[in-house]
Amino acid sequence: MERKNTKKSEVALTALKKGENGTVSSIKTGHGQGSIFEKRLMDMGLTPGTQVSVVKSAPFHGPIEIRVRGSRLALGRGMAERIFVEKEKK
Repeated sequence: MERKNTKKSEVALTALKKGENGTVSSIKTGHGQGSIFEKRLMDMGLTPGTQVSVVKSAPFHGPIEIRVRGSRLALGRGMAERIFVEKEKK
């Protein structure tokens, strides 16, 4: 049996393009707003280890639409830039 040589790299959620998938690896919190930000993301189902898929990315720094746990979410760029995912490279 042949194994594919794959590598994973951590990138911001905004770096994924339409149709690409990743696994949430970490969330970078803001200045003093960390617990509120993290709780909001957890309420939406975005926790480390969760798989996400980019559905659509609006032009001109608009929101990014993702699929997570069977639901679609629209996130502002500022929020999406602080969510880091492991993207599989082939």
